[in-house]
Amino acid sequence: MKPYELTATAASAAIRAGEISPVELVDSVLDRIEQVEPQLGAYVAVTADQARNAARAAEHEIAAGRSRGPLHGIPMGLKDLIDVTGLATTASSRVRATHRAEADSAVAARLDAAGAILLGKTHTHEFAYGLITPQTRNATDPTRIAGGSSGGSAVAVAAGAATFAVGTDTGGSIRVPAALNGVVGLKPTYGRVSRHGVVPLSWSLDHVGPITRTVADADLVLNALSGYDSRDPASVPTPAEDRQESDLTRLRVGVPTNYYFDHVDPEVTAAVRQGIEQLRDLGAQLVDVEIPMTRYIKAIQWGLMVPEASSYHEQTLRTAGEHYGDDVRLFLEAGELLSAGDYLRAQRARTLMRRAWAEMLAEVDVLAAPAVPMTAVPVGQETVTWPDGTSEAVADAYVRLAAPANITGVPALSLPVGQDRMGLPIGMQLLGHPFGEGTVLRTGRAYEQAAAVVPA
Repeated sequence: MKPYELTATAASAAIRAGEISPVELVDSVLDRIEQVEPQLGAYVAVTADQARNAARAAEHEIAAGRSRGPLHGIPMGLKDLIDVTGLATTASSRVRATHRAEADSAVAARLDAAGAILLGKTHTHEFAYGLITPQTRNATDPTRIAGGSSGGSAVAVAAGAATFAVGTDTGGSIRVPAALNGVVGLKPTYGRVSRHGVVPLSWSLDHVGPITRTVADADLVLNALSGYDSRDPASVPTPAEDRQESDLTRLRVGVPTNYYFDHVDPEVTAAVRQGIEQLRDLGAQLVDVEIPMTRYIKAIQWGLMVPEASSYHEQTLRTAGEHYGDDVRLFLEAGELLSAGDYLRAQRARTLMRRAWAEMLAEVDVLAAPAVPMTAVPVGQETVTWPDGTSEAVADAYVRLAAPANITGVPALSLPVGQDRMGLPIGMQLLGHPFGEGTVLRTGRAYEQAAAVVPA
């Protein structure tokens, strides 16, 4: 096995055991980037020289007994919404082509303190306003979409062009590309990870979280990212959790009887239901649950996201509107047409939905469902037609099963549970109680260990 194929957990153990050095690991991943980047387009920019310098410094520190923790010497990518001092944060947009960050974001600072090594900035759908990431191609089949908006981060991890990466999630933008590329994506609870220094899309829906190869890796990265930050108004102090237990004997897994399995590809349904049965075999109790307020989910998601995004871009839309892509500019202009009353109604409906979800989740420990309704579609496909003859926009289909976790703020994990007949990855989603990442992660870890889907 080549170093770039190692999981973060395995690479960390190998570095501590002296079996591999940070320099060897970083060089291997940089070579892999050079090999696959022309075909996949995961990166906006690669900071190879800085990464090699950081790897040499990490090697000396670890050899001198000054390890900063399990991520010390581990190479990673950051979505190009996340500020790093001196580097461009373009949001994959011509609008910010000349931008340079004057300070580290909270996320970059915490990862630097943990000793992680930045390889570069990964592509996003422009300003994270989309579920495709058109600059990037799927790691399994480059004729298909990467998913978005954290498509570059997910593809980099899946292709071995980063040992882990960080993305953002406003309507599924971590979980959708993770599912479509066969990796793990975690949207933490709203308020757990600081968004200071991260270009926003929608302040009340945005989350920052890890994309990794395994659930154990996601746990490692979440530990580094988490922490109260007074600079983020949504940040919440949270106690440390014990996430080592893997016994699911008394775990109650909610299985939706509505919404999450509606208009879902049969192969996705079969793989996810098989994954749920695996949880039962591990001792979990399956509990049927009804998802509340489903008819309002799309209206709430768009009623919050569209005006909040337009508010952030109000000035640049007028001074540099010609630099936006057509799709993003259309959304931003449309957002200015929504009234304050519409926005307030969406906020009130969100409050009701949060209460309804709290009542539903009181009956279970986690909820298990598909992460996305279908696997990665070919580049350029705009609609999907379901067996009942109804059609749906591809972006609407991908956001549909992800949006509830953004509206309610609950943690949600996407992990691979199989492939369709074309070999395209299928993802299962585990959703938990607010700040219940411990339960979500141990459930996912138990599944992947039992299903023998964990890479080295």
